[in-house]
Amino acid sequence: MSKLFLKKDLKTLIRDASEVSVLPGGEATGGHQLKRTLGAFNLIMLGIGAIIGAGIFSLTGAAAAFYAGPGIIYSFILGGVLCAFAGLCYAEMAAMVPVSGSAYAYSYATMGEFIAWIIGWDLILEYAFGAVTVATSWSGYFLSLLNKTMGIEFSDQLLLFTKGPWEMVTLLNGSQVHGLWNVPATLVSIFIAALLYRGMHESAFVNNLVVLLKVSIILVFIALGWAVVDPNHWVGNTAANGLAALVPPQSMLLKNGHPSLSFGWPGVLTGAGVVFFAYIGFDAVSTTAQECKNPTRDLPIGILVSLFVCTFLYVLMALVITGVVPYQELGVPDPIAVGVDRIVALRHWSPLAQTIFTFIVKVGALAGLTSVILVLMMGQTRIFYSMAKDGLLPWFGKVHSKYQTPHLATIVTGVFVALCAGVLPMSLVGELVSIGTLLAFLLVCAGIPILRVRAPDVARPFKTPMYWFVAPAGVLTCLWVMSGLPGDTWLRLIIWLLIGFAIYFGYGVKHSRLRAGCSKNKS
Repeated sequence: MSKLFLKKDLKTLIRDASEVSVLPGGEATGGHQLKRTLGAFNLIMLGIGAIIGAGIFSLTGAAAAFYAGPGIIYSFILGGVLCAFAGLCYAEMAAMVPVSGSAYAYSYATMGEFIAWIIGWDLILEYAFGAVTVATSWSGYFLSLLNKTMGIEFSDQLLLFTKGPWEMVTLLNGSQVHGLWNVPATLVSIFIAALLYRGMHESAFVNNLVVLLKVSIILVFIALGWAVVDPNHWVGNTAANGLAALVPPQSMLLKNGHPSLSFGWPGVLTGAGVVFFAYIGFDAVSTTAQECKNPTRDLPIGILVSLFVCTFLYVLMALVITGVVPYQELGVPDPIAVGVDRIVALRHWSPLAQTIFTFIVKVGALAGLTSVILVLMMGQTRIFYSMAKDGLLPWFGKVHSKYQTPHLATIVTGVFVALCAGVLPMSLVGELVSIGTLLAFLLVCAGIPILRVRAPDVARPFKTPMYWFVAPAGVLTCLWVMSGLPGDTWLRLIIWLLIGFAIYFGYGVKHSRLRAGCSKNKS
């Protein structure tokens, strides 16, 4: 039993990440390590690439329509405050332990192997299903661009391949049937996997271009939408006064065909949990530690700057989208597309101007979602890589001799995301990702005071300010938001963890490098 909580020595953990020498230009030598190509700017852009997109383009509308109403802005503010606590803790951990694996690696040094396995398995849930969620939303925007903006009509047979079997497709005669397979979501997943297979430098370059494009378009959307906002749309509760009026009163609502108690301040809390996976961008930044030129300096910069910029943009976008479209109409996979159509209609632009602007914004949304999928799938492959290097998983620790990428992990991740994106509905996997993200944040926050006691002399290039307050506050706020998530989400998390336990006790405990090292030392 004691071996379940064997801890990796911090010096060993850092040494394992530095088994290969680094040339002056930042290129790693040898064929079994990841190539160091990323600087602070790349990390900031990777963080923004993951954060801006998932929340704005995917679940903002659903969270407003089903949980928080115009009070979705409070959900984002709550998420931003919580992420400030977690982000400061991540920054200290990432600078002190600059290795791939993110919260998995940190937990290995603070709470032991079994807890590290739990968080590593949880991160697989977080990243892989996060990519599935965004790929599904990408499909919705792609179809909106082709059909509503460009006027391309699809036959009933083709429409059946735009959604999975658990979602309804509206046919040309207005009737609804279950879809067969979400082909666009599958294809974009395969494309991103192929890009990641080729190398981190190429992926980061594409991501930088995409992020610049989507942030520019988001700023234009906010500027044009703000002028036509109807403040009446922000009133969710006419009986309340002031800022409380944004939150609709509690009521029963049909969600996925089942009655559910929604809205009110509990709905704001639930909304925060539902959109929370949008903030995992800074977590994804920490998975690139072994591909950073100067990780101890650049990782905290990438984490904190991307978090601040994105939280600010989230709140502005939530205000605009709920100000131009009644929140009841936002429960769709492409809420920003609905907002764009409403803005051009309210501005009474010419048909040509409407088409051009709508086309540009929807292309920006597609670009934004593409970069999110890229960063999430990249983070997933690095988690696989780290766990396999520790012996807890097979195969995934191998690095391509030419591209110096974890190619087997990339292939498996790409196939998994492509298959799941083809069949699973966005609402189901989105909530599951949120609870996984919160659990990861909770364990990182808990690890800060543990390491301050266990390893007070280890160099900390970045220190969490007032850690005695920030770390416990991060733990408590994570638990608070988790408590607001639906009960079936907790059930799915438990089932996922039970599957993970079976793999760990069936494979991981027999192949753990740390356990093997301890056995040799004893003998």
